[in-house]
Amino acid sequence: MSVKLPNDTIGMLLTDVSRLLRGAFDRTILAAGLGLTPGEARALVQVAASEGIKQAEIAQRMGIEPMTLSTYLDRLEGLGLVSRVADPTDRRAKHVMLTDQADGIVLSIQASLRTMMDNVTDGLDEEARAALRLSLLTLRDNLQAVDGCPPTRSPSREDRT
Repeated sequence: MSVKLPNDTIGMLLTDVSRLLRGAFDRTILAAGLGLTPGEARALVQVAASEGIKQAEIAQRMGIEPMTLSTYLDRLEGLGLVSRVADPTDRRAKHVMLTDQADGIVLSIQASLRTMMDNVTDGLDEEARAALRLSLLTLRDNLQAVDGCPPTRSPSREDRT
């Protein structure tokens, strides 16, 4: 008899939701007609969420190779949406900043993603959404601690509810 594992464990569900959410993000960005690839939009979202973030940290958060990110950033920089600034303490590192020209596209991405997430979380009331967000923040913090990663810059636990 072969062993059958359950497919509704937290890990399996998170994997499925992550895969499906990524696909929904890709379709949303392409449908928005912003002239960006989903990868470029993901990079822009990371910069908008953490202004001045280092390139290496963006690649780590996105789970991609630094060279892949560099291609995205080259295009975003060519479009005038981001600029790269040398780190004063490490000449090899670059910080990525949004330009004023990015504001309109970032707001369009935000609006499209808000609509997408409203559809994704349909059936969850505000209390359930807040509880889900807090649970996901806890899982992220725990995983970062296990992996020895620096914590993601986010509001304090008191501000998370």
